[in-house]
Amino acid sequence: MPRFSIIVPSHGVAGRLSQALDSVLAQSFGDLELIPVCDGPESPAADVAAGYAERNSRVTPVHSPPSAGLSGARNAGMRAATGAYLLFLDGDDVLLPGALAALDARLGETGDVDVLYFEHERTPWWEGEPSNPAGPVLARTPAGAFSPGQAPRLTGVQLPAWSAAYRRSFVAAHQLAFPAGHFTDVGWGGLTSVAAGRLAVLRSVLVRHRLRRQGSRLNLAGAHQHELLDQVDLVLTRAAERGLPGDRTRPLFEQLFATVLKTASRPERLLSGHRAFFRRARHLHRRHRPAGFRMPGGSLGVQHRLLAAGAYTAFRALRAANQSAAKAVELAPRPRMLRTRLLYQIQLRRPLDPHLAVYCAYWGRGYACNPAAIHARAGELAPHIRSVFLVEPGQEHAMPDGVDYALIGSRRYWKVLARAKYLVNNANFAEGIVKRRGSVHVQTQHGTPLKKMGVDQSTYPVVAAQTGSFAKLLGRVDRWDFNLSSNRHSTQMWERAFPGSYETLEYGYPRNDVYYTATARDVARIRRELGVPADSTAVLYAPTHRDHHTGFETGLDLEAFCEAAGEDVVVLLRAHYFYDRGRGGSSGRIIDVTAHRSSEDVCLAADALVTDYSSIMFDYANLDRPIVVYADDWEVYRETRGVYFDLMEAPPGPVARTPEELARVFRDGSYAGPESKALRGAFRERFCQFDDGMAAERVVRRVLLGRPPEAIPPVIPLAERIPAPAATTLVRS
Repeated sequence: MPRFSIIVPSHGVAGRLSQALDSVLAQSFGDLELIPVCDGPESPAADVAAGYAERNSRVTPVHSPPSAGLSGARNAGMRAATGAYLLFLDGDDVLLPGALAALDARLGETGDVDVLYFEHERTPWWEGEPSNPAGPVLARTPAGAFSPGQAPRLTGVQLPAWSAAYRRSFVAAHQLAFPAGHFTDVGWGGLTSVAAGRLAVLRSVLVRHRLRRQGSRLNLAGAHQHELLDQVDLVLTRAAERGLPGDRTRPLFEQLFATVLKTASRPERLLSGHRAFFRRARHLHRRHRPAGFRMPGGSLGVQHRLLAAGAYTAFRALRAANQSAAKAVELAPRPRMLRTRLLYQIQLRRPLDPHLAVYCAYWGRGYACNPAAIHARAGELAPHIRSVFLVEPGQEHAMPDGVDYALIGSRRYWKVLARAKYLVNNANFAEGIVKRRGSVHVQTQHGTPLKKMGVDQSTYPVVAAQTGSFAKLLGRVDRWDFNLSSNRHSTQMWERAFPGSYETLEYGYPRNDVYYTATARDVARIRRELGVPADSTAVLYAPTHRDHHTGFETGLDLEAFCEAAGEDVVVLLRAHYFYDRGRGGSSGRIIDVTAHRSSEDVCLAADALVTDYSSIMFDYANLDRPIVVYADDWEVYRETRGVYFDLMEAPPGPVARTPEELARVFRDGSYAGPESKALRGAFRERFCQFDDGMAAERVVRRVLLGRPPEAIPPVIPLAERIPAPAATTLVRS
């Protein structure tokens, strides 16, 4: 039997779950079992947990449906636990180094107590000083093991479940479980305290609780706020059934109703049910108030008296100032626009156009990427919705015939942005764009993240300096309603890099649909348009941008590569879009396709891809064609830019470190050999999960047509997908 069972619910925190699990497995005290609780075998967190279970026998994932909530997840973990003591850890929190060793040592001093409370640290999501709210609660308790009567103010209801260790045999003997519903920590803390016979305290911080940027779900407005009263009633009823003495019942009652009054004083959380909440709270106050209870002093005591008397109107009057402040926040004026945006302010006063959608790609570079693919599919499936593409002045030539567009900065630009119900972008709209109530913003992204993104860039000085204000970045994230993902890796990394309240759509990237819908005739046509000689092997060379470079550097002598790789090899050079200056052309066996509008076309034309760390590798993998990684500066890139995983450990094909190695894998054919195919197969399993040729249709049906999730076409299994044929395949055929 392990000493500790650590139970980690993971709903909604898949992106940070690995950090929580790592913090447990890295403990110097190793006699433990780790139980991640996932929504189901197909959930994002389940993939993370399964990977840990494969690598470490101490990890035992279990499942609990989202409908069971946090309480159901913790109870499922307890049912699977075999350890002597139970600990709980939220999926986005961490166990500090040495925590379990300190717990074990303390238990050695106190003996097998029922509950051992310890301190925790609340860390602000971004800025501010951490706090230790448990410190004052535990400060005035006896030094060793003690009975609850020796510290009656230690009721358990002021501490979260992950700020204590619970003896499993004690929990089983009293048939304790987390109560269903919201505020389950209040119920659990009270029930365990009421049942416990021996307690102890460890005055050390063992858990770092990271506050979420979105705040606690318990602070959101809604009917769930009434469930706090269910927990209060449950705890006080159990205390009465056990005949808890008055010197313990009085502090328990006081602390529980301090929480109730805090909620009652926030009418914006209760919406229209404020009076009903007050009425039931008054009933519970009268029913459970222990004999000899003395009202606290100050404002809190006044609230107690008003609640006991049922003086709802007077209670509301007492809190009028807070209500006025809350309303003032809600009614705060919109940010002032520049004079040139006066038209925008006027248009914001007009109603949204329910049949207008605005699209933008790469800050207005033209008709491209996911927005273009969604736009095209919307024309077929939702013709009643008018679409306008936004484009920078000077990029009008990048717009296909028949596509309506507006120049960025023009009067029409401000008008459509103010009136459109749907706004689709693969980057972000300008800083001053207002998220109107009822509008729907779709963030499509433009690649699978290998390099660090969003707020994860903050610890890399070169990148952080170029990113600018992270606070402004997060303000833009707050406009998103939907965020697209092409694989579970992306889902988890976007959650970390861009924390927000948006809904993730695991539908695939619409721009990649063409890799499954293009025909042999399409491939041949594109190669002719790009000037690829017949019977040649076209190698797409697509290096990524380097933040520590001031301009584009190929990093490779392409003419020398062609000579060394084989006489039939030609190179399609596509620089990062940061370096697109509208130029193109050929030089010997090098065809510059940087200015070509569609990267998808370029990929379809290529027989193989050579890249370093560009996200194009994830898209190209859908074609199931050879990929070679040219990693001549991996260590430098990893240190200056930051990456989410070690590409050298899980590449999509052979890795070359020098020009000679790169030429050799093409000359001897190993770039397309069985080992390369095996690496590519594993890579595709991981990163081509949701790209199946129907991503754009899913987005249109869900977002523009308002179809429910269950009505959206399911993802076709990878083994059943047929990628577009390569030109070399056509020649052999």
